[in-house]
Amino acid sequence: MASGRKKKAIVFLHPDLGIGGAERLVVDAAVGLQKLGHTVTIFTSHCDPKHCFDEARDGTLDVRVRGNSLVPSNILGRFAILCAILRQLHLLLEIRSSGELSSRKPDAFFVDQLSFCIPFLQRLQPQANTLFYCHFPDKLLASRTGQVKRAYRVPFDWLEGWTTGLADGLVVNSKFTRGVFAEAFPGLRRMVPRVIYPCVDTSRVELDAKIEQQLWDEKKIILSINRFERKKGVELAIKAYAGLEPGRRLGVRLVLAGGYDPRVAENVSYHRELVRLADSLGIKSATTKTLVTALNVPADIDVLFLLSVPATLKSTLLHAAELLVYTPPNEHFGIVPLEAMLACTPVLAANSGGPLETILQGVTGWHRPVDDVEAWTDIMDLVLHRLGQDELEQMGKKGKKRVLDEFSEVAMARRMDHEFELLDRLPRRRGGILSWMFLLAVLLWFWSVVIGAAAWAYSRYWYA
Repeated sequence: MASGRKKKAIVFLHPDLGIGGAERLVVDAAVGLQKLGHTVTIFTSHCDPKHCFDEARDGTLDVRVRGNSLVPSNILGRFAILCAILRQLHLLLEIRSSGELSSRKPDAFFVDQLSFCIPFLQRLQPQANTLFYCHFPDKLLASRTGQVKRAYRVPFDWLEGWTTGLADGLVVNSKFTRGVFAEAFPGLRRMVPRVIYPCVDTSRVELDAKIEQQLWDEKKIILSINRFERKKGVELAIKAYAGLEPGRRLGVRLVLAGGYDPRVAENVSYHRELVRLADSLGIKSATTKTLVTALNVPADIDVLFLLSVPATLKSTLLHAAELLVYTPPNEHFGIVPLEAMLACTPVLAANSGGPLETILQGVTGWHRPVDDVEAWTDIMDLVLHRLGQDELEQMGKKGKKRVLDEFSEVAMARRMDHEFELLDRLPRRRGGILSWMFLLAVLLWFWSVVIGAAAWAYSRYWYA
């Protein structure tokens, strides 16, 4: 840390510290700020040691799970946003009543994904600044099928905009997200978010370079790493792979790896859909959860599903792959393409969203429309059969250099530290009495929905 700068006590609040792009950013930001001399504490409503990043479970970070004993993450697969807000409220009440929050003597808060807690934090710790990191507006991620669902979302959308606007500072993960944010919250145009790109861990570059790249004898790997969620569009990778002529698929395996939580109904159902899709296309698939079982799958398996891969296996896969295919359209940023480029692996991604800011067309990878399966198949064939090894190596080296120059963890930590320094010099935002009265009305509405949902579930399932 620069001489003369005050070391801060920074408290992070994150809803569910699992495995995903948002969670990776939170962990990287916390570790980076800690290395700069700040004291960091992370409060979260859920963190499963078997389903989280290494730094969250090995003692690198002070992670405290609170407010997870009263409200489930959803009610019969529904009301996820309502439950998330109530769980965050429970977390706040617990760390407030126990004195745990005040004992940290926070100078600043880092909040992401769920902005509901911001006005409460400002009342509980008025001396602390609040920085909100917007990965993407939640109101744009929610399904709105039917009038009832649209009406249900109205107070949540208002609450998101109001509480986000109370933050002392606001940052986003890409220029793409900044543009989307401006359209989603026209009432917050006075707030122009600054961009802090997520980072990748470049400290392991030399160690990762020594990773043995051969996982399966005589197999070339096309790799996809994403959470098992429908919005990630992983089916595109399967369709594009199936589009290769049978003779061009010989000795090639498509590996679909990523975050998988058996508690999340969508993860389970989407994985089953992808397996059925592979079957319908005449492609043999297998699903594994450990490295041992993955290494022992039969040689005739075309598509391998790897659920919740640990960091070491992920690095090995990235180095072993001939090509990373990154299928999500309009992705807010996309950290996996950077990890692939750091591993000298070219990337094929959608021609929209964050990857347009990270992948250089024809230099470190390619952008293609997600509705053009044949274009994705053509790039797969290009990498597997038509480009020379020297060309691929040069592309890989350029990708690695770009990541080291622009997206290192040191660069992100310094930018984050600079944001907190700026907040110390800016006036703080606080809500007025009318806003607080409205917030109370919204809270009462929340509780009425919970009671109504519980009553409906009780009558439907216990008296059916």
